Amino acid sequence: MKKQIAIACLVCMATGATMAQEQVLNVYSARHYPTDEALYANFTKTTGIRLNRVDADDAGILARLKAEGTASPADIILLVDASRLWRGEVEGLFQPVKSKVLDDAIPAQYRGKTTPTGETPWFGFSTRARVIVYDKAKVKKEDVDTYEELGAPKNKGKLCIRSGSHPYNLSLFGSVTEHLGDAAAEQWLKGMVSNMARAPKGGDTDQIKAVASGECSIAVTNTYYLARIMRSNNPDDHTIMDRMGVVFPNQATWGTHVNIAGGAVAKNAKNLTNAIKFLEYLASAPAQDHFANGNNEWPAAKGVKISNPALQAMTGGSFKSETIPISVVGMNQVKVQQMLDRVGFK
Repeated sequence: MKKQIAIACLVCMATGATMAQEQVLNVYSARHYPTDEALYANFTKTTGIRLNRVDADDAGILARLKAEGTASPADIILLVDASRLWRGEVEGLFQPVKSKVLDDAIPAQYRGKTTPTGETPWFGFSTRARVIVYDKAKVKKEDVDTYEELGAPKNKGKLCIRSGSHPYNLSLFGSVTEHLGDAAAEQWLKGMVSNMARAPKGGDTDQIKAVASGECSIAVTNTYYLARIMRSNNPDDHTIMDRMGVVFPNQATWGTHVNIAGGAVAKNAKNLTNAIKFLEYLASAPAQDHFANGNNEWPAAKGVKISNPALQAMTGGSFKSETIPISVVGMNQVKVQQMLDRVGFK
C-alpha cells in the first residue's frame, strides 16, 4: 500500500512538473490568414511556448479587451489596421514595453509613441500599400497616378471601391485629408461618389475582378490581394493580370499610402516576458520573410530583402511611401466618417 502511494505521489509530482513547465501565450488576433499557421508553429517549435489564439476583427478585439478589463486573459494583440493600433494605444489597452531588439528593427514611423521612459505601446511588423489598378485598354496610367484623380471628372463612371467605412479606406481617407485639408478632401470624396460605376460592395479582390470583367475601369486595392492573384496557378487569374495595370499613387508628391499590421502586449498580460519574446520573433528575419512570402505583405523591419516575385514585379522591389504619423491618420477618422455621410459615400 505504501509502495502504491509512493508511486502515485511520484506520478502526481511528474504531472505537476509537466504542467508547470508548459508555457502558454494567449493571442487575440485579427490576422486570420491560413498562411500564418506556419508562422505560429515555428515560434512554438523554436521556443516551446504554445499559442492559444482567439480570432476576431480589429474592432471586435478592442471591444472585447475593454469589456474584459483586468480579467482579460490576453497576452498579445495582433491587429491589421494602423488606426486601430492607434485607437488601442490612446484607450490604454496596451502595455508599453522596452525592447532594444524591437527598437533596432522597426522604423520609428511604424511604432506607437514612445514614453519618456523608453517604452513603446505597439510595433508594426508588415505593411500593405493601397494602390490603384486600372484596365489598360480603357485608362491611361497618367490619369490615375494620384489619389486625387480618383475624384476627378475625367474618371466619371469608372470607379469600383469597397465600403468607405472599411478600415482600409478610412485610413487612406484620413491620410489624404491630412494632405489636402478638410474642405478639399470632402470635395474629393464627393467626386469619388460621382465617379462610381456601381455602389460600393465586396472586398478588394472583388474590385480587381470587377475591373477585369469590365464592370468598371479603375479600382483601389491593398497590394497583398493583388499579389495573391499574380501568384495564382489559375489561368483565369493570369487573364486578369494581362488586362490589369497597377500604379503606386503619388510617387511625385507625398508617396503611396501604406497601412500597417502590428502587435502589442495586452495591458493586463500575465506572461510579459514571453509576450515580448513573441513580438521580437515577429521582427526576426524568418518571420519577416514569412510576411513577405506567406501573405504577400511588405516587411516592416529594417534591412529585410524581398524575394516575393509578385512584390518585385509590382515595383522592382521599392517605392516611395508616405511618412505621415499614424496618430494623425487615426485622429482624422471621426471627421472622415462624417464627410462620408455628408457626401453619400456608403
